[in-house]
Amino acid sequence: MNIDQFNFAGKKAIVRVDFNVPLDENGNVTDETRIRGALPTLKKVLADGGALIMMSHMGKPKGKVKKELSLSQIVKNVSAALGVEVKFAPDCANADAEVAALKPGEALLLENLRFYPEEEGKPVGIDKEDPKYDEAKKEMKERQKAFAKKLASYADCYVMDAFGTAHRRHASTAVIADYFDADHKMLGYLMEKEVKAVDNVLSNIKRPFTAIMGGSKVSTKIGIIENLLGKVDNLILCGGMTYTFAKAQGGKIGNSICEDDKLDVALDVMKKAKENGVNLVLGTDCIAADAFSNDANTQVCPSDNIPDGWEGLDAGPETRKAFADAIKDAKTILWNGPAGVFEFDNFIGGSKAIADAIAEATANGAFSLIGGGDSVACINKFGMADKVSYISTGGGALLEAIEGKVLPGVAAIKG
Repeated sequence: MNIDQFNFAGKKAIVRVDFNVPLDENGNVTDETRIRGALPTLKKVLADGGALIMMSHMGKPKGKVKKELSLSQIVKNVSAALGVEVKFAPDCANADAEVAALKPGEALLLENLRFYPEEEGKPVGIDKEDPKYDEAKKEMKERQKAFAKKLASYADCYVMDAFGTAHRRHASTAVIADYFDADHKMLGYLMEKEVKAVDNVLSNIKRPFTAIMGGSKVSTKIGIIENLLGKVDNLILCGGMTYTFAKAQGGKIGNSICEDDKLDVALDVMKKAKENGVNLVLGTDCIAADAFSNDANTQVCPSDNIPDGWEGLDAGPETRKAFADAIKDAKTILWNGPAGVFEFDNFIGGSKAIADAIAEATANGAFSLIGGGDSVACINKFGMADKVSYISTGGGALLEAIEGKVLPGVAAIKG
């Protein structure tokens, strides 16, 4: 079912949102981006005359009640954003009374789903090596089904709108969908936008296609890199992984971050890029520092010839130009991961060069998708969120989708 075609009038809708928002030490929300992202879906339910039940996780309480991760702290923020007074159910698995009292046009927020181990469905307090682990896992799966069935019992229809958790088969993101027929379960507006954005990048490719993969480790991105090698025209690999590639080719990298056990993987990526006719762009120079600090002494040097005691913390001027050249004529652009230690203001030049080139290409008609916490933080830090086509809230879900994996939270709705 498509959410636009569904009329929520007189119905109770349970919506899985991602309200895992950052809080300060006093429990105040410091960034409402995720709350704002859910509003189109939530307002559609209320505008139709439906009753709204919202469920979310916050943090990683691992099946235990933790006061500092209670969603009660964000009720005032959600109420203000929605424009209605949001009621609160202090126990997500025993909210029958609160749900029964809910009238059309009213909204209820359930307590943190992850206060129950059944949400994630992983056995608690038993090691994977324990001979009884398989039995415990089987028992937990049954408990997870019962928990999902309970959540489903609160409502007439289910809306999945938490893309950031769509790569997990949790009770509230996928298992719950088994208790609704095809006409009463659907993706929310945010999910639809995310799925379409990924589809634009992977299936509806306009060429040239440039992907930029940054971050410190090759190991966390290898599945994505390998999938992209069969799709892209240009692949920029930047950030800390630059130095694993430099060392793999016999370079001298000083104190730079490096995965010594992934040197063969780096060489294999280079080989596959060549076989696929992909223009692989690696850093040739860097801004090296004599300490991991914003105030460190710096020098520009080749990425494969960094002096002892120095470490590469950002892309150098030659590299920035090479990055921009690979981006500016692209028609499809994907960016995940910064080009340097962007948290330090003196080492944001590489990431800024990428952002500027993406903005220019987007202005010339390219479709640009920015995903992953650090890349999104970069774009926001530079005040350039309105200069790109789409910013994904997905994080891990986005990366798994790009890797070509089926997302349980999407499959549960679409079959």
